[in-house]
Amino acid sequence: MSDSLCVLPCNGLDKCAGDLSRRVAQEMAKSEEVELICPVLLNQNKSRYEKALEAGSLTVIDGCNTRCASKLAADLELAIKEKVNVSEVAKSLDIKLGIEIREDQDTQAVIQAVLGKINSSAAEQVESEFVEPESVEYNTFSHGKFIFKVPKANYYFNENDCWVTVSGNMARVGVSDYVQQNLSDILYVDPPEIGDEFEQFDDLGSIESSKAVFEIVSPVAGTVVAVNAGLSDAPEQVNESPYEKGWLVEVRLSDFEEDQDLLHDCPAYFEFLKRKVEQIDV
Repeated sequence: MSDSLCVLPCNGLDKCAGDLSRRVAQEMAKSEEVELICPVLLNQNKSRYEKALEAGSLTVIDGCNTRCASKLAADLELAIKEKVNVSEVAKSLDIKLGIEIREDQDTQAVIQAVLGKINSSAAEQVESEFVEPESVEYNTFSHGKFIFKVPKANYYFNENDCWVTVSGNMARVGVSDYVQQNLSDILYVDPPEIGDEFEQFDDLGSIESSKAVFEIVSPVAGTVVAVNAGLSDAPEQVNESPYEKGWLVEVRLSDFEEDQDLLHDCPAYFEFLKRKVEQIDV
């Protein structure tokens, strides 16, 4: 856990998942290093917590998939260090929470699992085996006031606008310039866990802005070996450098030759994106 931490639980305290969010936050706040933020007071008067938020990183604990705490933080343009969803943790434990507030072995197991997820920073990253290119050259095209760029070579794209670039058996995955422009200012990147195995076109985390949440659809199959830790403090790197500094996940590939059959290379994606942009308002 960081030296100074703010924790924001959800406000749905009349339901089981929301109640567990509150109980986790209260348990964390027993530490002198943790500031508990009330979502109601934060919404009414952000300045009440400004000093605490400036001094420490923010962990958000959502109760369910309405993500009211995350949305509040996004609306107030707060930088989020980490997010945990109580309902998703319960689901991973095969525990059904329901609506009724209760205290039993199942809810206690969920609380401990959420605390464990927060207290253990993301799994230790292995030393990167990925060899970065010396430079990336781009083709560009304009549509209205927007200018879109696509690398000239060494990147592959699915039709969900997610890219992969390969170095031996390793690869990095990210989102295209088109995605970051549509999202506008990116506030948070929710990556998968290190060690997660996934298939081509599986979900591989999400990116959140004040406008929308974008689900990352993996262009390849493999195993997560690293996430871009720099995006925790500076998610805007996805806006500023979507193909280089703003990469999202590093993976060990399963079978890139097979995956490649369902991907566009750079020239093909460039033409695909031009057609796509011409058909919609951006």
